[in-house]
Amino acid sequence: MTVTVFVVSLLAAMAIGMPIAYALLVCGLTLMGFLAATSGLVSFDSQILAQRFVDGADNFPLLAVPFFLLAGEFMNAGGLSRRIVNLAMAWVGHLRGGLGYVTVLAAVVMASLSGSAVADTAALAALLIPMMRAAGYNINRAAGLISSGGIIAPVIPPSIGMIIFGVAGNVSITKLFLAGIVPGVLMGAAIGLTWWWLAKKENVLPAPRLGMAQRLKITAEGGLALALPVIIIGGMKFGVFTPTEAAVVAAVYSFLVGKFVYRELKWSALYQLILTAGKTTSVVMFLVAAAMVSAWLITVANIPTEVAGMLAPFMDNKMLLMLIMMALIVVVGTALDFTPTVLILTPVLMPVVLKAGIDPVYFGVMFIMNNAIGLITPPVGTVLNVVCGVAKISMGDAFKGVMPFLLAQLSVLFLLVLFPQIVTVPLQWWMR
Repeated sequence: MTVTVFVVSLLAAMAIGMPIAYALLVCGLTLMGFLAATSGLVSFDSQILAQRFVDGADNFPLLAVPFFLLAGEFMNAGGLSRRIVNLAMAWVGHLRGGLGYVTVLAAVVMASLSGSAVADTAALAALLIPMMRAAGYNINRAAGLISSGGIIAPVIPPSIGMIIFGVAGNVSITKLFLAGIVPGVLMGAAIGLTWWWLAKKENVLPAPRLGMAQRLKITAEGGLALALPVIIIGGMKFGVFTPTEAAVVAAVYSFLVGKFVYRELKWSALYQLILTAGKTTSVVMFLVAAAMVSAWLITVANIPTEVAGMLAPFMDNKMLLMLIMMALIVVVGTALDFTPTVLILTPVLMPVVLKAGIDPVYFGVMFIMNNAIGLITPPVGTVLNVVCGVAKISMGDAFKGVMPFLLAQLSVLFLLVLFPQIVTVPLQWWMR
């Protein structure tokens, strides 16, 4: 009965158009009232809700969110993102369907810079959509490729989604970051192979091949941008700084490079960039705080135990249990955005994961990857909407273009369910 109250109150609040954060608070109020009236596990007290709300945002690792978002703003305004695209163009732009390979390569590299799918996709779309349209590429297919490349950002470190999951699920963020490297690269490889197959249908002349001297010059110009992920990953692996401190390093580094080396970051733009990052941070933090209220009541109501009881027949088969949970997340991800899905399902599924003996870091990577895929599935599909806006095409056309790449990403997800060692073994090597 408690699960029903939780689900119905949440869905009802969302159905009347209430923002997700407020819907979570309404769900918390409903649960508190139900528990106070039926079981006496908790008394109905608005002060408790207010305290839990404040405690939800009062978490040191969450400081990484505003700094990584700020780093992404500095990268786009300071020319780091554009130089990554130029670098990819210099090395693979001359191939058949070259701009597609540029998209894949740039998406993987930019994912290791900011950790925000929407920010990366917006930057890629703004740079590459006009180029692909002018070159004569099928614009629906191009939009699908850019969308599927953008969702690599939450998987490859640094990842804002992994920070939120790590806080909500009490899982090491450093381990999540390191475990996401191989799956993120596999996602890039999957859409690269898909584009190779589809590019045969593109009757487009490739860009001229650049000489080695030009390639090396462009690579040198983008070298400082490429150095950032090395600094972040290396610093965390060798214990130089925590993920939160890494976010500060990323923001300061991208500011210094954009302002004093590339000289494209203007003082006049600084206020607006900080304001944009601050607004996005406020949305994320409000969601986290509201979700922590529901998460606390979910624990008090013992909902995870009820869910575990429903999944009890599958507890002895980790692979089957993972398949069922991944299927559930895929369905939820079509209706909810990335952050709400993470915040709502983490407190429900993590006890099940721990009881079944599944590595929480492995589950976290799979969970984040699955939620990232949800960003390109209608009707919500935030990343798909971003590309539609830039390309000026309908959601239906964009979904037709993204479908082959969506299937490729789901294939990678299925592969990692069948062979969890692909995630866990590299992590063990990283942690030596």
